[in-house]
Amino acid sequence: MIDLPKLGLGTYKLTGDAGRDAVADALRVGFRHLDTAVLYGNEVEVGQGLRASGVPRREVFLTTKVWHTDLAPAAFRASAEASLKRLDVDDVDLLLVHWPSPDLDLDATMEALVRAKDDGLARHIGVSNFPPRLFERACDLAPVVCNQVEYHVFLNQDDLLARTRAHDAWLTAYRPVNKGAVNDEPVLREIAANHGATPAQIVLAWLLGQDGVAAIPKAASPENRRANFAAKDIRLSPDETAALHTLTWRNERKVDLGWIDWKNG
Repeated sequence: MIDLPKLGLGTYKLTGDAGRDAVADALRVGFRHLDTAVLYGNEVEVGQGLRASGVPRREVFLTTKVWHTDLAPAAFRASAEASLKRLDVDDVDLLLVHWPSPDLDLDATMEALVRAKDDGLARHIGVSNFPPRLFERACDLAPVVCNQVEYHVFLNQDDLLARTRAHDAWLTAYRPVNKGAVNDEPVLREIAANHGATPAQIVLAWLLGQDGVAAIPKAASPENRRANFAAKDIRLSPDETAALHTLTWRNERKVDLGWIDWKNG
């Protein structure tokens, strides 16, 4: 398993000067993992924030992603090269296929992803939003080190997590606090009160306490960035962890482009 900081900053919708400043502030707080994508339209700002922070480039794990409309080999390469130019870096630490397309040619896409790594555009490669069986097929074709998916206390990912662990790959959780929906859950409020924490911090602590799981919460405010960073120091008891896991069977998926069979794909 590669050396990946378990807690990162998700940057979806963090754009413009505010996005740049959020990235710089997060790095000054102590974050060392940044996640962006072509789709987010903020790679320029992420690169600017990285430079403004004063943190050396090689101390920060930087991820970006190629959108599903650009998975053909030539388009894939052009997208990856354009991302490096916008970020103003020589390479990224992790390059991901953002979503599998409806007409995905997996062999060709993974070949393009491997070529990007071999040519020095990315130090590591992986996928995002790949259901369990498609993830397995991707691992047969390339040295996949990560599958970035929606994962939170209301969405079970036991099957996928077993597979990422078997392949010595990370499962990186996006939307980890479910946009604040955790605040209304009595079990979470009770556990949070026991730790003098917020429900969002408890959810992050639950994720970070799992082997092979990283989390990339977005935080637009300085206060939330600091609260998220503090969550890494919370230690849940086995009983608390088990209680939280029972909530995952609600299977409340919030992000879906409509063409993926999440169970059998």
